[in-house]
Formats: sequence, structure tokens, C-alpha cells
Amino acid sequence: EEWYKQMPIITRSYLTLAFLTTACCALEIISPFSVYFNARLIFRKLQLWRLFTNFFFFGHMGLDFLFHMFFLARYCRLLEEGSFRGRTADFFYMLVFGGTLLTCVAPFVNIQFLGSSLTFMMVYVWGRRNQHVNMSFLGLFNFTAPWLPWVLLLFSVMLGSSPVVDLLGIGVGHIYYFLEDVYPQMSGRRLLKTPSVLMALFPREDPIHMAPPE
Repeated sequence: EEWYKQMPIITRSYLTLAFLTTACCALEIISPFSVYFNARLIFRKLQLWRLFTNFFFFGHMGLDFLFHMFFLARYCRLLEEGSFRGRTADFFYMLVFGGTLLTCVAPFVNIQFLGSSLTFMMVYVWGRRNQHVNMSFLGLFNFTAPWLPWVLLLFSVMLGSSPVVDLLGIGVGHIYYFLEDVYPQMSGRRLLKTPSVLMALFPREDPIHMAPPE
């Protein structure tokens, strides 16, 4: 499909891995027990793949899965094509930074799959960087983009879900936003610098400037 091919590389790759992992679990090709986050199995049994695969499983195939895929595809793409346009390495580093923080916290809050938290992190960062965008929730009330993660959190709690997963994403998103957007303006120093290996893997793209007509 054309819409899939038009997705930027990080969004397309993450969405594909998430769909394939969840689908393979649904078809019982692999088991969710082989991909979930477990610190003991990772560090004692050296099952290092769990550090990554837990971010790609989004539960049973159903309405909740479609809900998560929609938000993953939408806000991952909006970030990659918006404030990170031409800076794929910086965007990938943001995901690595967020994933690392979530992985450090996971053993203390007993969460086995961190994909939803990482998606919430992206929603939070997008909201903070688009503060004047007006939004509506089911046509019931209007709000601006920075409130989106909190509205989704409230909706999730009303449906009976635990707020911990969403709050983790909001917390990590705020840490990234502060270090990347707020702290450099306060101090003139930038703490989060994309590693050179990522810059080499994803070269910076210069924006295309159209020549004025003669």
C-alpha cells in the first residue's frame, strides 16, 4: 500500500516489527513468554533479545491492539516528519534514550511489555512541541495538544486499565523534553548528543529548498 511506503523509515520499521511480533504470538508461532521483559532471564540467562522484543508486543489482536497501532503509527510519524524532519538519527536516539530509561524502571514496577509506554512517550513529546494545536476528544470537549496524554490516561483509567504504563511513558517523555528542549535554553548546554555511530547510520538530510522562479 502507498500509505505504508510513504512512512518514514523509523516509523515503518517499528510498526512492522510490532505487527509481526504481535501477529506471530497470536498465531502461536512464538510465545509471549519468549519475548517479555524479565531482568533475571536477561542478566542471568543472557536472553538479551528480551531487552528489545518486549517493545514490539502489544497484546492480543483486537480492538486494543488496533488502538495502540493507530497511536504508534500516527505520533511516531508526526514526530519523525515534524520536529525531527531530516534528523532520523536524533529521532532514533530519542527512542533509544526512552527505551533505556523504561528498561531501568521496569524491574521495579513489574511491567513485562514496554511498547505502550514508549508510544506514550512519543505522544507526550509531540504534545509539548505542538502546544497550540487544538484537539477534541470524541467531540465531547476541546483541549490543546499538551493535554492529550493526560486525556488518554484518564480514558484508560475509566476503562479499568492500570495508569502505571501510561504514567511511565509520560514521565520518560517529560525527562526527554526537559533535557532536549528546556535545559539547553536555560543553560546554553545540550546534554543529549546523538552518538556519531547513529549519525553515520542515519546521515542528516538537508531540507529541500525550491529555487524561486525566474
